Amino acid sequence: MRIKKLLALSLAVLMMVCMLTACSSSKPSEEPAPAADEKVAVTVTVWSPQEDQSEENGKWLQTMCENFAAAHPEWEITFNYGVCSEGDAKTNVTTDPAAAADVYMFANDQIPDLLKAGAIAELGGSTLDAIKKNNSETTVNTVTYDGAVYGAPYSGNTWFMFYDKSVFTEEDIKSLDTMLEKGKVAFPLSNSWYIAAFYVANGCTLFGPNGGDAAAGFDFSGDKAVAVTDYLVDLVANPNFVNGDVSTGTGISAFFSGDWDYQKAKDAYGDNLGIAASPSYTLNGELKQMKAFAGSKAVGVNPMTALYAEHPEIAVALAAYLGGTEAQQAHFDQREVIPTDVNINVGENALAKAKMDTMSYASIVQPLQANMGNYWTPAQSMGEELAAGSVTHANAAEKTEAMNASMNSSAVQ
Repeated sequence: MRIKKLLALSLAVLMMVCMLTACSSSKPSEEPAPAADEKVAVTVTVWSPQEDQSEENGKWLQTMCENFAAAHPEWEITFNYGVCSEGDAKTNVTTDPAAAADVYMFANDQIPDLLKAGAIAELGGSTLDAIKKNNSETTVNTVTYDGAVYGAPYSGNTWFMFYDKSVFTEEDIKSLDTMLEKGKVAFPLSNSWYIAAFYVANGCTLFGPNGGDAAAGFDFSGDKAVAVTDYLVDLVANPNFVNGDVSTGTGISAFFSGDWDYQKAKDAYGDNLGIAASPSYTLNGELKQMKAFAGSKAVGVNPMTALYAEHPEIAVALAAYLGGTEAQQAHFDQREVIPTDVNINVGENALAKAKMDTMSYASIVQPLQANMGNYWTPAQSMGEELAAGSVTHANAAEKTEAMNASMNSSAVQ
């Protein structure tokens, strides 16, 4: 009897436990709700020139970073700002990459050195797609090295033409030969950064067509190059040609330089100042578009920092934004930093239009190859000899081939 009572009691207890369990599982709302996803909290260090952070220029960098953070509520970002000009980036970043900025501005010719230090990341995916979509091919090439892209470009570095609108019409400035019929034109022929424009226009190349083939070396040889040298012999003999710039002589109605000489051009031509991409010249009956060397300033990502190790997507997204359309428009509006993005509205700003046009169709990338240094002296010597009259039609072929041989004497390793 006692055993029966114990069994009955145990059964009753067991039924109560089952009932309680069933009751509990039928009300999940009474269980504590799972915790919501927490924001990713990070500190991002950004370096830019002082001008981008000053009150008088609207604190462009701080404003853009705050806009970026607002567009990404999934990230809780604290920004740490540092001052570093584009020209100083190579030195400051490579000294201790792990302690340097996560995102920084730099001059494109520093890419090889930044790569050697492991201090710049390759960009890809949607970031690369946007860079290619919003910039000219030449601009993209300025941040391309060995086939990979290493920065979001935001401003070009090149030269173009300043001229007197009271002397030349908008139609005149399309042709250098027409301009020489109507007024004095100065060009720094003995400066090797400029003289290449004539040779490249007729098919001469530096490290292949895009400047990316180290093994190709320099090709300033053959009929295509000799024809240019012959043209330049006649150019120097033209009484309306001056080797130099607007300050070289009197009555000069056009000269070639960059935005750093804007004030000089304004002082020379006043309200008649016109600015445009370089003209074409006529070679053996064909128009040849002069093409300046071009570089850029860009935003780079440092792959050596702790932020990149944990959240590379944040660093890349910020660099893409700072080099993107919205930030470039603000950069131009606040600081008159001339953009590379083809979507930017520069209004009636002739300086900006000329520079953007040059980057678009009247320039080639200045190659980032290690042997680019072999170009400068032979090209300068050719320009100086042309200006001095020691290059003639009789020796043009010999002088041209000698220049090419000198460039390539140690160019291909």
